Amino acid sequence: MTPTDSVSPDLRTVLRRLKLSRLCDTLPERFALARQQQMPPQDFLLLVLSDEASRRDSQSTVLRAQRARLDPAMQLEAWDATANVTFDRALLNELFSLRFLETSAHVTIVGPTGVGKTFLAHALGHAACRRRATVLAVRTDQMLKTLKHARLDNSYEAELRKLIATDLLILDDFALDAMDATESRDAYEIFIERHRAGSTIVTSNRGPDEWLATFADPVRAQSAIDRFTSNSYDLVIEGESYRSRLKPQPHPRQREAS
Repeated sequence: MTPTDSVSPDLRTVLRRLKLSRLCDTLPERFALARQQQMPPQDFLLLVLSDEASRRDSQSTVLRAQRARLDPAMQLEAWDATANVTFDRALLNELFSLRFLETSAHVTIVGPTGVGKTFLAHALGHAACRRRATVLAVRTDQMLKTLKHARLDNSYEAELRKLIATDLLILDDFALDAMDATESRDAYEIFIERHRAGSTIVTSNRGPDEWLATFADPVRAQSAIDRFTSNSYDLVIEGESYRSRLKPQPHPRQREAS
């Protein structure tokens, strides 16, 4: 790197004023590249601004995923394709196109414990964050408990609006336990209000045909379930537990030392 490739104090000051100080991290390399390739000024400007745009997009995606409560380890690129589980690969590819978000369609991911339902749901959430969609991932029992408590401090409407307004709501472990009257009403409200207004991913050990029995009010339950299933893609996963693949493994050097 030559002295002309360094970032001058005056340039640093201007970049800070424009909130572009992070460009200083890559500018010396870009100066050198521009000089070597005799890059026209407008091409150089496009290059450095593209660096900043990419950095901001990446940072924004990370922040959206954090606000969505998505597990950072559960992204599609981390999925172990050798896992002994079976599902409709064509359907999964279609889901990751995220066209279902454009039509406010829903997704049901059903299968036994440990086959990767939550992993794929969160991976879809990460993909949606990259497309700048708002996402919220919650465990169903915790969500219902939060709504119950919200009734006590008059924050119920705000909590409900948060669940309804998000582009993609992920309800994990739905219909795991029987719901009382209050929980059933809350589940009903969420399904009804989000129908054709936003997409919902539901993971469950039980198929939709078994959900009715977990509601306290069968009339409301039937109405909610019918709306949801009439506009839902159904991904069924079968096979061995995927969780053992998420278990931390010792570094190869540690194995050799032992």
